[in-house]
Amino acid sequence: MAGKKISPWVKGALDWGPLVIFFIAFNRLKDGHYEILGRDYSGFILATALFVPLIAVSTLILWRLTGKLSAMQIATLVLVLIFGGLSVWLNDPTFFKMKPTIIYLLFAGILGAGLLRGKAWLQLVMEEALPMQHEGWMILTRRFVGLFLALAVANEIVWRTMSDSIWVDFKTFGLPIILIGFIMAQAKLFERYGIEKPEEDGAPPE
Repeated sequence: MAGKKISPWVKGALDWGPLVIFFIAFNRLKDGHYEILGRDYSGFILATALFVPLIAVSTLILWRLTGKLSAMQIATLVLVLIFGGLSVWLNDPTFFKMKPTIIYLLFAGILGAGLLRGKAWLQLVMEEALPMQHEGWMILTRRFVGLFLALAVANEIVWRTMSDSIWVDFKTFGLPIILIGFIMAQAKLFERYGIEKPEEDGAPPE
C-alpha cells in the first residue's frame, strides 16, 4: 500500500535530526568525562545514548505520518538499536563506530543477492522518486553495491586510524556528501533510462 505524502521539510527533519543532534551533543560533551550511577562515561557514549532513542522516536513518527517504512529504514533502526545499545551498555564506542560498516555491507549483500537473481531491489525503494527502465535500475544497483562496499571500507579506515572527532565529522558530513555526490553523478544514467511520469488528470494544458 502506498504511503501518505508528507512535507519534504518534515521528512528531512526526521531523517537527519537525530544525526545533527548527535553531532551537537558530541561536540559539547567530547572533552569531558561524566560519572553516572558510579560509572564513568565519555562524551561520545553520552551522545550515543541520546542518539539511539532519538532515531527510534523519529522512525516511529515517520511511520505514523507516512504509514510505511522502507526495508533500509527498518534495518538501519535495528542496527542502531543493537550496536548503539551495546556501546552504551558496555561503555565501549567501538560497536557504534562499526555500525555504518555493518549497514553498508548488509545493503551491498542484499542488493547483490538481488542482482544474482536478475532483480534490481533498489527499484522497490526508489522507483517512485526515480522512474526508470529495468536496465537502468540494474546498472544503478550495481553501482550502489560498489558504493556501499567502498563506504564500508572507508568507515573502517576512519574509525580505526583517526580520532573520535574526525570520525563524527566523517559520519555527519562526509558520508551524506559522498552519497549525494554519487547520486548527482548518475545524471546521465537517469537521463538515458528515465521514464516520464504521466500527467495527472486535471493538469492544465501547456
